[in-house]
Amino acid sequence: MVKEIAELLKDHGAIEIGDFVLASGARSSYYLDIKTAITDPALLRRIGEAFTEGFVFDVVAGVAVGAVPLAVATSLASGKPYAIIRKEQKDHGKSDLVIGDVKGKAVLLVEDVTTSGGSALFGVRVLRDAGARVVAVASVVDRESGASDAFAHEGVPLVPLTTASEMMNL
Repeated sequence: MVKEIAELLKDHGAIEIGDFVLASGARSSYYLDIKTAITDPALLRRIGEAFTEGFVFDVVAGVAVGAVPLAVATSLASGKPYAIIRKEQKDHGKSDLVIGDVKGKAVLLVEDVTTSGGSALFGVRVLRDAGARVVAVASVVDRESGASDAFAHEGVPLVPLTTASEMMNL
């Protein structure tokens, strides 16, 4: 599966070479543009299917906005409901950080790219505060830059579909 997903992403132009500042603040000579790549429905469908393999969960969740399409694709592939984690509370309407029912549920948190793990760590903590049990963080690509250790400290496994080194070696 790792090689298949890596090849599909590369075929969709998900690797860009240049000088980039990542969400973590780190600089990188390459960028993994998963958000643009998953606008292709066939690729998004395959990733959703891959996320359903090997996990037992009641609900799939993603942090807005980048992981929401991944959560929806995984929901459709698994037939399980999904939840959206807001990055911040709204000051109007319903101000919950989680949209969807996660209380007392086993939740698979999906993410596009993990570097330091900041966005998904936020998601893990919000889900726990909402009464969920996070079974794993499933990432499309792990940049192998510390996220795995960060999630280990939280007692949550990080399970990437592929890694940056796998993609760069294609």
